[in-house]
Amino acid sequence: MPVLHNRVSQEELKKRLMEESEPRTTISFYQYFFIENPQEFRDQLYSQLNAMKVFGRIYVANEGINAQISVPSSGFDALRQYLYSIPELNGLRLNIAVDDDGKSFWVLKIKVRDKIVADGIDDPAFDMRRKGRYVDAVTFNNLTEDPQTIVIDMRNHYEYEVGHFDGAIEVPSDTFREQLPMAAEMMEAHKEQNIIMYCTGGIRCEKASAYLLHKGFKNVFHLEGGIINYANKVKEEGLKNKFRGKNFVFDNRMGERISEEVLAHCHQCGELADTHVNCTNEACHLLFIQCSKCASVYDGCCSRECQDFIKLPEEKQKLLRKGIMKNQNVFNKSRARLRPKKIS
Repeated sequence: MPVLHNRVSQEELKKRLMEESEPRTTISFYQYFFIENPQEFRDQLYSQLNAMKVFGRIYVANEGINAQISVPSSGFDALRQYLYSIPELNGLRLNIAVDDDGKSFWVLKIKVRDKIVADGIDDPAFDMRRKGRYVDAVTFNNLTEDPQTIVIDMRNHYEYEVGHFDGAIEVPSDTFREQLPMAAEMMEAHKEQNIIMYCTGGIRCEKASAYLLHKGFKNVFHLEGGIINYANKVKEEGLKNKFRGKNFVFDNRMGERISEEVLAHCHQCGELADTHVNCTNEACHLLFIQCSKCASVYDGCCSRECQDFIKLPEEKQKLLRKGIMKNQNVFNKSRARLRPKKIS
């Protein structure tokens, strides 16, 4: 029976990636469709993609698939042919990364989840088949010339901070499940207006458009392929680029440069900066924005205390890190300042 998960250490896999000589192409895609047996679908997918040397993160659920991956560039056509051989994925839009060094992922992880996007929706009447209308880059630009058109960013606060569309409304939250009811409440007085929702690759805004329609809104649109597809079409077709700054991505790159503007500021000194990093202290791992000067001053840490921590002997660091949960450790400028943190 083939091995259906990775057995090599993360450190070794990352080292192998950095030593690869063949370029890789970073791709994202999703599709809402019914999967009767997600575990079986997952195992078949893993066997095929692992053989193609695909790396990345894929979620599979009864409601569909959500994937961010990289593939050796010479294998792109074979990957597309395989995906299109799955009836529900035939003709699937593959979003190719805008600003890609090929070092986005170094291992393949495919997980079965309850949903491909955690939304908090428990209303049995909600139906993803009734969703908003797609708008392409041209239509998006045209519609947003009308000052009555409302553009809503359906990403997290730290994504919006480094880049967003001109005039886009932020729904300030840490999670998508918080955003949905907040967006509906914020837009309650605008149910008759054109509302365009967008996100990174399209998966969140597609579900958000269905949610607003479920809540009685009338003219709801969502940007086809999200920011990634929009940026590619702007380049290909010579369109006006209405996206400002950087597009945050959930892989090793942490961002794609869409325009040269820098909108955000270093969370330590306040200078213009839009580079997200994780605190070097593994007991903290805070995701925050740090300029190159502060990265040097703080050794890549978010505070002096974390800087002192990484100077401890490795065995003591491991002991102090034991049991610490840090998966959701993200700096939120609206709720807190960076301050020394007690680690014990």
